[in-house]
Amino acid sequence: MNQAVLILIKPDGLKKSLTGNILTRLSETKLEIVAAKMVRVSRELACEHYKHLKEKPFFEEIIKYLQGDLHERKKVMALVYWGKDAITKCRDLAGATNPEEADPTSIRGSYGRITTSGVYENAIHVSSNPEEAEREIKLWFEPKDIIVDLYPVKNAVEKEFKRKVW
Repeated sequence: MNQAVLILIKPDGLKKSLTGNILTRLSETKLEIVAAKMVRVSRELACEHYKHLKEKPFFEEIIKYLQGDLHERKKVMALVYWGKDAITKCRDLAGATNPEEADPTSIRGSYGRITTSGVYENAIHVSSNPEEAEREIKLWFEPKDIIVDLYPVKNAVEKEFKRKVW
């Protein structure tokens, strides 16, 4: 069965110029990229993304990490991969969240590290299950950003829509 998964190449991965290496590794899955963009991560987005860790002592540090405050790279590359067993395939390639426990041939095993303050700089985020994938994809992308219909949508009329224009 086809499924979608959110992939984030985190600020440390971008600072170390690992984007090409990570995308090459992910291409081994034979999955399709159905959405991709560079995102300047707001505090609100980071907090919502990691809301399940809110009570952890490292919460503030991980928010700073995702926002790029620790790497002077205030951006993340967000992608949606889609296809058969997408979550399992991508999580297997990514490796364990803790870079020291990750298989050395995995993305996190190859490129991750643990900071002296204990933050896992693991270069990549991969959704953990279908429910989290849906929550995260809807958080990072709008339906118009994705080239396949992943989830049911509805039409909405917005009267006072404010946006930046050139």
